[in-house]
Amino acid sequence: METYKQQFIEFMVRAGVLTFGDFTTKSGRRTPYFINTGNYETGTEIERLGHFYAQAIRSALGSEFDNLYGPAYKGIPLCVAASIALAREFDHDVTFTFNRKEAKDHGEGGSLIGHRYKGGERVVIIEDVTTAGTSVRESVEILRSIPTDKPVDFRALVVSVDRQEKGQTDRSALSEIAANYNVKTLAIVTLDEIVDYLKRREIDGRVLLDEEILGRIDAYRAQYGAK
Repeated sequence: METYKQQFIEFMVRAGVLTFGDFTTKSGRRTPYFINTGNYETGTEIERLGHFYAQAIRSALGSEFDNLYGPAYKGIPLCVAASIALAREFDHDVTFTFNRKEAKDHGEGGSLIGHRYKGGERVVIIEDVTTAGTSVRESVEILRSIPTDKPVDFRALVVSVDRQEKGQTDRSALSEIAANYNVKTLAIVTLDEIVDYLKRREIDGRVLLDEEILGRIDAYRAQYGAK
């Protein structure tokens, strides 16, 4: 596993973003682990998060993209932080765009903020975590509805964690999106990588994944894990 992935896992734990216990996801699934990117709360944390996204995107795509799109609301700071990191660390100055939940009917109007698409931009959508893929499908519809002579080029979707769970079929949500839209899908880390790295390992004096939690994760994945 690459060093930056190990660092990212520990970073999520220390920021209180990756936790273990008893939770219910938005889709109603009872889960023994939870990823809540809404718990990032400091300038240092969002700067580091942008760094990890930039690392993952560059590793997968090189410089073959022009724009980062962040769906409201959590995707907004993600695309801004990643664009800063790309410019500073890789000398790759990309544009960023995000949407409002409701279109503005005064001033400049519209639902998009940041770069206004002219057509042909190579776009990477940045999300936090995708389980069912609903918000990504909404983002693609927004991008495809932009009235330009040449449509934007949806290059990839990047998330912080691939939960490797069933989407609308027995395949993972990321696999479904990759097939449906013929794009790359990538994550900074996968659940497999999190479990392999954290099991029986002490982080700041605590073992987060003991035998009891590992057993519950195995049972959860037997029910909801992607084939």
